[in-house]
Amino acid sequence: MPAAPADSALYRRLLGDDETAALFTDSAEIRAMLLVEGALARVQGRLGLIPDTAAAFIDRAAREVQIDPAALAGATATDGVPVPGLVAAFRAAMQAPDHAQYLHWGATSQDIVDTALALRLRRVAMLWDGRLAALLAALADLAEAHADLPMAARTYGQAATPTSFGAVVAGWGAPVLRHRARLAALSPDLAVVSLGGAAGTLSAMGPEGPAVRAALAEALDLTDPGASWHAERDRIGAFAGWMAGLCASLGKLGEDLILMAQSGIGEIRIAGAGGSSTMPQKQNPVGPSALVALARQVGALAAAMQGAGLHRQQRDGAAWFTEWLVLPQLCISTGRALALAVDLAGRIAPVPEAMARNLDDGSGLIHAEAMSFALARQMPRPEAQARIKALCAEALAVGQPLPVLVQRDFPSLRLPAASTGTAPAEARAFASAARTG
Repeated sequence: MPAAPADSALYRRLLGDDETAALFTDSAEIRAMLLVEGALARVQGRLGLIPDTAAAFIDRAAREVQIDPAALAGATATDGVPVPGLVAAFRAAMQAPDHAQYLHWGATSQDIVDTALALRLRRVAMLWDGRLAALLAALADLAEAHADLPMAARTYGQAATPTSFGAVVAGWGAPVLRHRARLAALSPDLAVVSLGGAAGTLSAMGPEGPAVRAALAEALDLTDPGASWHAERDRIGAFAGWMAGLCASLGKLGEDLILMAQSGIGEIRIAGAGGSSTMPQKQNPVGPSALVALARQVGALAAAMQGAGLHRQQRDGAAWFTEWLVLPQLCISTGRALALAVDLAGRIAPVPEAMARNLDDGSGLIHAEAMSFALARQMPRPEAQARIKALCAEALAVGQPLPVLVQRDFPSLRLPAASTGTAPAEARAFASAARTG
């Protein structure tokens, strides 16, 4: 088993996400850092902090230069950050020392790393928003198509009262709708420029420092926070919390699918389910199981990210390194969970005959609550509930259907019709909200 399944040729189709992972490669990080260095030089040249000719040369070179990540490994291990090695390699590659001296003018490594991260997280959020939209569309179709399909609702694993499959799907989708709205609110906090200089004071840039930060934000289409945020990791911590919440909701979907596909229940079929190496009959819920596993991993990683928020003084290598260890895998696993949920939503099919069989197994016990309320019209509610509860016990003991026993003891009682209550309306309301949200 590789240390990182998402990077494994063997396991990455199961647990990885190539589109998200592409934004966390060495080359993607270096390219983003070079983009930041080039934009910084450009705006500093425009504001007169460095010569215009040097600024133009650095900006152009940043778009053209190729830096080998492996060549920076030694310096990164020594310095604890890739930027010093990157700047040295970039200056050497430029072959223009008169211009190269103005590269990285007044900035610190964390400015470059965090701004490059902001550029990539913005793309992550855009990618995931598209997946959330696709998932909501698929769940909306499923909920609406089966809004009236009755099935047994279960609490504590036991049949409770009737509901509809559409309402169950709506229960999966409603949190996703809220998570998408939260991502829209959260995304601007991720797309924030970082420029504070050595200790967050922009002292090396003099009075022009705030103007440089504002211009850099504009050049990169990021937000200017108005101050340094080197040690303020609350934005990224909130993003980690969002990922944990989303994956918990997707993991709940996975848990339900596993139970509904279980032998003896069989209320759904999942097209393309997994097979066994020895049992030909198996249709294993591999996708739902992966969703559950990813949710558990993301929850644990998100907790580690909250620990990385304990950032000492103006810069803390231990906290920052923790963030590097955790955030890429957190994003890749969240991206995989989202992609997997979209795929699963298009492969789920209910089995109405199994739902009908599980809804009414001949005992009628699932209608006990409705019968107790009907009887409460003839006697106090606690007494009615106690009488129906006793009849439920008798039905189980003697194998007689509950409605037969109720009619025996209360022949004048009009037994209520089976009802799914508000379930169909809730399914349709979700479908409408998902399509307009």
